[in-house]
Amino acid sequence: MNGLQAYQRVNTQTSITDADPHKLIQLLYNGAIERINMAKARVQAKDYGGKAQLLNKAIEIIGGLRSFLDFEKGGDLAARLEALYDYMERTLLEASARNDLEKLDEVLELLRSMKEGWDGIREEVVSQPSQTAG
Repeated sequence: MNGLQAYQRVNTQTSITDADPHKLIQLLYNGAIERINMAKARVQAKDYGGKAQLLNKAIEIIGGLRSFLDFEKGGDLAARLEALYDYMERTLLEASARNDLEKLDEVLELLRSMKEGWDGIREEVVSQPSQTAG
């Protein structure tokens, strides 16, 4: 499933048809962060079914981010990002199994940091023709 399909599947309220690739990745980061925050609330409310659904969607979104990686252009950076996305997916699965809020916070911190960096390069990326590293 590509990144656009992953986002469309989990977030039907936001129009993304006009989003450029950089903006789409921003939306994916936002969607994953939002789902994990909502899952934390579901853990606290002891709604474990709701938590599982939200974390599954967050994992899908991270998979969408992973699908944007360009190993030809991104080289070592793309490989490191893939490893980080893999780590986040595994950590979310573990957090879900154990209802571990600390693990959820760990992934949230990673995603926020990555999103912050991604947001910071918007001007540079938008001014270049069709280039994404995810």
